Amino acid sequence: MLSTDKSDSPHPALGIDHGEARIGIAATDDFGILAHPVETIDRAKADAVERIALLAERRKIRTLVLGLPLRMDGSEGESATKVRAFADRLRERLSGIPLVFVDETLTTSSAAGKLREAGMKARRQKSVIDQAAAVEILNAWMGESSG
Repeated sequence: MLSTDKSDSPHPALGIDHGEARIGIAATDDFGILAHPVETIDRAKADAVERIALLAERRKIRTLVLGLPLRMDGSEGESATKVRAFADRLRERLSGIPLVFVDETLTTSSAAGKLREAGMKARRQKSVIDQAAAVEILNAWMGESSG
């Protein structure tokens, strides 16, 4: 039987795939069983931190899961520095919600492969690829936290 006491649960969680132009958002259900796409934030049209804060409030988010782009050797480069700076802004705005990093290496290519397998042509993937990558980030985190 599933417990309905969420006091120590990290769910629902919000997965964030940070990009220069777009940020993909995904969320888990209340029990951390499934992750699903939510939206793509166009950074030219919206304040990403404020949009994430609004989504976190509406969805009663208990954990922020941010993809950290590591190099293939596990080291951090310029992209990781940008993500860490974004994380600092999120922590400042959403100080009551824990933020964790997950290695996002290959999440976008994994997401693209799954979309292809589902029959979506490459040119149609652009609108959802960031959300699909955010789902992959959440799935990786859920796999880590359950193991």
